[in-house]
Amino acid sequence: MLRRLYDWTMSLARTRYAEGALAGVSFTESSFFPIPPDVLLIPMVLAKRSAWIRYAFICTVASIVGALLGYAIGALLYETIGKPILAFYNAEQSFEQLAEWYNRWGGWGVLAAAITPFPYKVLTIFSGATGLNLFVFIIVSIIGRGLRFFLVAGLLYRYGEPIREFIEARLGLLFTLFMVLLIGGFVAVRYVF
Repeated sequence: MLRRLYDWTMSLARTRYAEGALAGVSFTESSFFPIPPDVLLIPMVLAKRSAWIRYAFICTVASIVGALLGYAIGALLYETIGKPILAFYNAEQSFEQLAEWYNRWGGWGVLAAAITPFPYKVLTIFSGATGLNLFVFIIVSIIGRGLRFFLVAGLLYRYGEPIREFIEARLGLLFTLFMVLLIGGFVAVRYVF
């Protein structure tokens, strides 16, 4: 089953819809979708290594626009849904203290989440809810997401065929590792926030 899914993804990466799909996944992953864009970026670069800069750019720009949607979700839904829930639990002061700390140091958290497998959407929404400075949010998102996607695409461009062989030989193991990182990121969110 994994092999068929891998082959399907590789064939999608060669179609005229690949760039739109990459942009869509990158956009939604930054605001609410749980699957990272690497699942399309990797096979797309492996399928057409000469376009690695274009793919990384598409991924980065769409991800940043999606991050702005996540920020807006946090900023707009906090007042209508989040605040009444906190009031019900008498936890407004705790949130205000956390928000104050986050607004001082949250840019580093956003940067770390932008680069790592940590669910980025959680911090985009939290950044909006706490009112993290929008300029800081945008700058660290550009740096973090750009670094992540250009690094992945650049490494695939440079070492493409050996990486493809490595992935194809260890597809089951890499899928398991990917799922552990994805689920681990969501578990970490529960204990961080």
